[in-house]
Amino acid sequence: MKKDIILAGVGGQGILSIAATIGTAAIDLDLQLKQAEVHGMSQRGGDVQSHLRLSSNPIASDLIPQGKADLIISIEPMESLRYLPMLSKDGWIIANTQPFINIPNYPDLEQIIEKIKSIPNHIAINADEIAKEIGSERSANMVILGASAPFLDIEIGSLEKAIQTIFGSKGEDVVALNLKAFRAGLNFSLSNK
Repeated sequence: MKKDIILAGVGGQGILSIAATIGTAAIDLDLQLKQAEVHGMSQRGGDVQSHLRLSSNPIASDLIPQGKADLIISIEPMESLRYLPMLSKDGWIIANTQPFINIPNYPDLEQIIEKIKSIPNHIAINADEIAKEIGSERSANMVILGASAPFLDIEIGSLEKAIQTIFGSKGEDVVALNLKAFRAGLNFSLSNK
C-alpha cells in the first residue's frame, strides 16, 4: 500500500485535523507515515498545504515529487488548482466547491469548478452546505475527509476510530457531529464516483 496525498486549503479550515485523522488511522494500521511541515501561512485566511505520505514500506522523503500525488484533498476550490501539477495522471482530486474568499481578486468560481470537473477523477462537493445541513458548519473538513475516504485505501472503521481519538477530548457531541459529517461526505462520494 502506498498513498501520496496533498492537503490544501487556507488557515483555519481544518487541514491539520484531516492530516491528524488520516495519520492516526495509518499508525493504528502499522503503516509508515511521513508528513511535510505545513507550508504557507497557517494563520486564518492564508494558504496552507501539506504533503502526507503513507506506505506499508519505508518512506525515504516526506515530499511528494511533481506528478506523483495520488490525491489532492482540498477544502478550498482555488487551492486545489494550485497543486494540479502535483497530481498523477490517474490521481483523484476531492475538492470543496465553496470558496473561502480571502483575496480581493478571487478568480471566477464557475471557471474554477469547471477546471476541477475537467479532471477525469474528481469529486466536487459542497462540503459547507452539507456541514450546515447536519448542524455543524465547522465540520466541512470532516465532510471532505469522508468524501476522500474511498480513495485512501484505509478501512472506513479505522478512519472513524481515528475521528473518535482526535476529537474525543472535546466531548461526545463533537465526536458525533464529526462522525456524521464524515459519513455524509462518504455517502456523497460513493454516490458520485
